[in-house]
Amino acid sequence: MSSEEQSGGISSGGIRSTGITRKALPTPEEFVKGILSGDRVMLSRAITLVESSLPSHKELAEKIIDACLPHSGNSIRVGITGIPGVGKSTFIESFGMYTISQGKKLAVLTIDPSSQISGGSILGDKTRMSELSRNDSAFIRPSPSGESLGGVARKTRETIYLCEAAGFDTIFVETVGVGQSETAVHSMVDLFLLLLIAGAGDELQGIKRGIMEMADLFAVTKADGDNKTRAELTRVETQSAIHFFPANESGWIPKVLSCSSLSGAGISEIWKQIEEYEKTLKSNGYFETKRRNQAKYWLEETVSEHLMGDFYTRMKDLYSDLETKVSEHRISSFQAAENLVQEYRKRIQE
Repeated sequence: MSSEEQSGGISSGGIRSTGITRKALPTPEEFVKGILSGDRVMLSRAITLVESSLPSHKELAEKIIDACLPHSGNSIRVGITGIPGVGKSTFIESFGMYTISQGKKLAVLTIDPSSQISGGSILGDKTRMSELSRNDSAFIRPSPSGESLGGVARKTRETIYLCEAAGFDTIFVETVGVGQSETAVHSMVDLFLLLLIAGAGDELQGIKRGIMEMADLFAVTKADGDNKTRAELTRVETQSAIHFFPANESGWIPKVLSCSSLSGAGISEIWKQIEEYEKTLKSNGYFETKRRNQAKYWLEETVSEHLMGDFYTRMKDLYSDLETKVSEHRISSFQAAENLVQEYRKRIQE
């Protein structure tokens, strides 16, 4: 080591040396080889690249994803949601451990757009899912904090590909709460599972018709002890309610089950329904149709995201000026938008 490096001087690249040499990132080929062999460290590092905003990392991540894509797709992707207090983490641990007992390899991913405000929930999840997080057949990964919903969702979808290439045949995508993130999750999973709790009331269930209609399977949690009777009543009422919803394109009729994450009652029935769902949709061809439609959706979403990003970067000055004029009623929103688009077209040709 040179005296300059030892003293922490400035390197030839103009960056102050700390005496610690950064290891070069593996090549795309090394990443892919590690992922395909089930190397958890390589998988985690690749996901970190996917989550990074550095251009060099994004370029490397795209090469890794493209190479892993032919090895992906061989899983059942399950979205899991429910209001806070429904017991998602406890359910995922219990259900996840049962899934693993059936010989499956499970990856649990989260979509948490609120993390930029609250700091996220995955640390709590890992504490509550302690048994699952220690299991060699499970892999738990949080969503990146400080991201928009669109950014988190896109990166979660790319992470699914990497996990599948690494040999995980069952993917749980968990959402935090019930809200806008459900639409994003629904667009990347095969089956959407909505967890309900007895006695919460419709206003607390988040039983918005749109979310209810997205669900392919319902599970009333905490069906144990004194709550068992109420859970059964909620199950029956919900099963009756969904008959009024429009028929699914897939031909599948959603079922409502009840379960106890503590005793394990009803957990196996939920897995059986997921298997039946997969079997039904694969036999009628809708399973693959749904995945193709999702791929098209994410193509459109990603193009829109890139275009909007480029638009606001190029038009920042004029946009701010016209925004002020619109708010002061000096120009209509429609005319301002027309002016912005015309100017944008000129600028991208320059």
